[in-house]
Amino acid sequence: MTTIEAPRTPAARSSRGKNWEKWGWIYMRFSGLILVVLIFGHLLINLVLGDGVKQIDFAFVAGKYATPFWQVWDLLMLWLALIHGGNGMRTLVNDYAYNRVVNRILKWAILAAVVVLIVLGTLVIFTFDPCPAGAAASDLPSFCPAR
Repeated sequence: MTTIEAPRTPAARSSRGKNWEKWGWIYMRFSGLILVVLIFGHLLINLVLGDGVKQIDFAFVAGKYATPFWQVWDLLMLWLALIHGGNGMRTLVNDYAYNRVVNRILKWAILAAVVVLIVLGTLVIFTFDPCPAGAAASDLPSFCPAR
């Protein structure tokens, strides 16, 4: 005795495995909330408290990146904002790029841009050294011990 299987519909296919659209939607909500806290905390510390915008210079940034707390804070802002923005752009591409080839090219370009910016930003955050060894004294900021 043979059984006839019903044709698979997109809804039937999405019930198996992960629903990436649902997880993308959830990520956007949670990352948005966390980003609001991180960004307003960043603005409060950098612009409202202390001397305001006058205090922001190379030494201020160097002092912040000398502590793991600010490295992690900025790393979270970087990763969450880039993934959040990339996911939003992916949604726009899905909504407006009807051609399958163009859709894939645009989504791969978004992914490549997000990955490159995350890698470069992470490297800057963790390898930033305002006083590199072996640099000429004339090239170093005034707060470096070599001067």
